[in-house]
Order: sequence, then C-alpha cells, then structure tokens
Amino acid sequence: MNPIRTRRSALKALGSAALLAASGTVPSATAAVADERKSRPSVVLDWYDATATTISAAGAATQITNSRTWAVSWLAAARATREVPLGVDRSDFQDAALASAVHDSLVALTPSRTQELDAALRATLDRVPDGPAKTKGAAAGAREARLVLASREGDGLDPASVNAPFTAPPAAPGVWQPTPPAYATAAQYGARIARPFLLVGPDQYRLPAPPVLDSARYRADLAEVRAYGAMNSSVRTERQTETAIFWFGSSLTLYIEPLRVALARAPHSTAGQARLVALFHVALVETQIATSDTKYTYLRWRPVTAIRTGAIDPDPEWTPLHITPAHPDYPSGHNTYAGAAETVLTALTGSRTGPFELTSPTAPGVTRTYTAWRQLSQDNLDARVYSGIHTRSADEAGLVLGKRVAEHTLHNAERLFGVL
Repeated sequence: MNPIRTRRSALKALGSAALLAASGTVPSATAAVADERKSRPSVVLDWYDATATTISAAGAATQITNSRTWAVSWLAAARATREVPLGVDRSDFQDAALASAVHDSLVALTPSRTQELDAALRATLDRVPDGPAKTKGAAAGAREARLVLASREGDGLDPASVNAPFTAPPAAPGVWQPTPPAYATAAQYGARIARPFLLVGPDQYRLPAPPVLDSARYRADLAEVRAYGAMNSSVRTERQTETAIFWFGSSLTLYIEPLRVALARAPHSTAGQARLVALFHVALVETQIATSDTKYTYLRWRPVTAIRTGAIDPDPEWTPLHITPAHPDYPSGHNTYAGAAETVLTALTGSRTGPFELTSPTAPGVTRTYTAWRQLSQDNLDARVYSGIHTRSADEAGLVLGKRVAEHTLHNAERLFGVL
C-alpha cells in the first residue's frame, strides 16, 4: 500500500488540523481554537478518562472486547460531532453530542457503570448552556450511539466468541502445544472469525510463514531467546530485564496514556479529536483479528516448547522470565498492537512529540520517558524476547502486520465516517 496515499487519506478523514500538526505550522485560526479549549474544560479528555475508567473498572476479560468498546463509543462520538446544524453554537453542540454518544455506548456495553456514567453526563451537560445546541447535540449523540451499536451487534467480539474452543493438534516439531506451567488451552482462537470494521476478511493481510526450522534465521532466533529470555539469564542486563517487565502488561492499558498525550497535544477540533480516538481503536480491533488469523494459520510453537523438546540442544529445564501466554508464537500480539498504534499516531499527529512519562502496572515505581511513537514499538519488540516468550521473528512480523492493518484502516477511514 502506498504510504503517502495512506497518509493523505488519514489526514482527510481526520481533518485539516492533522496536517497542521504534522507540518508544525499552526495559523491563527487553529491557535484560536486551542485558546478557546484552554478556557473551558475539555469534554474530549473528560470522556476519554471516563472511558478508560469504565473499562478498567468493569471491562471484559478479553482485550479485543475492550478495544471494541473504545471503538464503538468513539466512532459514535466522531459521527455525532462531524456536522453541526446551522444556527447553533458549534462548541456547545459538539460537547453535548460527544458526551451523549460516549455515555450511551458505554452504558449499553458496561451497564454495571451506569450510575457513574449518568453522573458524568450530567456534569458535562450542566456546563453546556441550555438551548438548541445542547438539545440537538445530545440527540445526535444518542442517535449515533444507537446506530453504531446496532451495526456491530453479533460481530463475534464478545469474550465467549473470542475464546471459542480450540483443540491443539498432535505434538510435532514446530507445532504449538499448551505451555507450562498451566498448560492451558489456547485462547483468542475465535477472534480470527470475528467480523472486522473495515477489513475484507481476517486473512486480508495474513503474513507469510515463519522461518523454517532448519534455517539460519530460526537457529539465530532460538539462540537469542534461549540466552536473553531465560529466567536465570546471565547475559540479560538490568535495563533489558526492566524493559521486559515494563512491557509485559496489557497493551491496551499501556497505550492509554500515549494516546491521551497525543490527544491533548494535537491541535484538532473536537470532531478531529474524536476521530483520532475512533481510528486508533478501530485499527486495534482490526489488528487483533488479523493477528489471531495468522497465529492460528501457522500454529508456531513457543520458545519454551522449542527449547525444551526441539532438536536443537534440548534443555528440559529451561524456563522463560515470564509465563508464556496460551496461544501461538507467530506473530507477537504485543507487537502487532504496537505497530498499529505507531502507524495511527504517526499519521495523525506526527512521528515525534514532546517528552512524556509513562508508567506500567507490571513495573511499579518505574517511569520511562519517550519522545517518539516508534520508541514504544522498539521496546515492545525487545521486551518479548527478553521475557522469553517470543522469537524476534515473531516480534518483527507483528510490527509489520500491525502497520499494514492500520494503514488499511486509515486509507479507508471515510467508510467509517462518511465524506468529511
């Protein structure tokens, strides 16, 4: 896919403010919008935080289901804010529309948080002056929430469907088997048959097969993860161990703050900000579907199985730094997520940003500082090797897949929002 064409499509979908952010040129009209937002509370950031809190408190057990909740809620918000009726205040209409759309979507998808979400909606609407802008905005948000929810009904992204039963094939060289210590059955198999938002099908960007078992690349991969990913590794540095621990947690959780940083700093309108969040999470749903498709097509065994039982210097006692997740090695899901996130953030906000600090729930007390979205991807790539749970080939392939799927999302964004 042509990256220049993809970027143009993404910028058109997001709005002209994205182009200004990427170029570093902000004319007076855009500066005026930014100044106006500073003078009043940010409804976008309020509801971004409300979404994150809702999912943290009452989200699903499967990451892709929570990504879907983000995507549905903010797609409704983006649609509700895209056109403002004549004769009403733009800011008031869009604030009411966004709040109503995200509220109604979240209530439908996480009903246990209805009381908290109702209170948040009242707080937002109390700040919007009474009048036609407020009334019409709230109605637009409610309407778009109903339409998006209806369009995604039965899409196979609920936890039960995502974790549809999968029977592991007989043990054979290179073939995935349940891994220690739990030897749990495979997870996320059903995601490969879920209905995407924009992909023609889950296999549209299926990767080529991983390195064959007698190849030099495979031997190099296995040697690296054996040395650097072992629990008792003598070559992994303290910094590398910290990287593994920091990025071991949920990708969805770890990327909440980077996206928020991008959202707060990019000089987009309310509608543009809503589209940024929607495109980010739609791309992530698509990427997780495509990841499951490639994983269960090739069923590549995990390093712990390869090292303990394979033909190359088997070591039955080898143990990875982290417990291996219950699904195949190729490609790395953390890295498909990172590749997609990097692609969307780069296309819509530029490749670099001012320094921002990031913490991780799996590394209490550790703070890392980043200035470019690709730095997050690089740390993800290395972390899974240092954890002992992925080969470098699986990590690199994951970045490629995530970027390709995200480019597809950006290129076809107008199908989500209509012509803007």
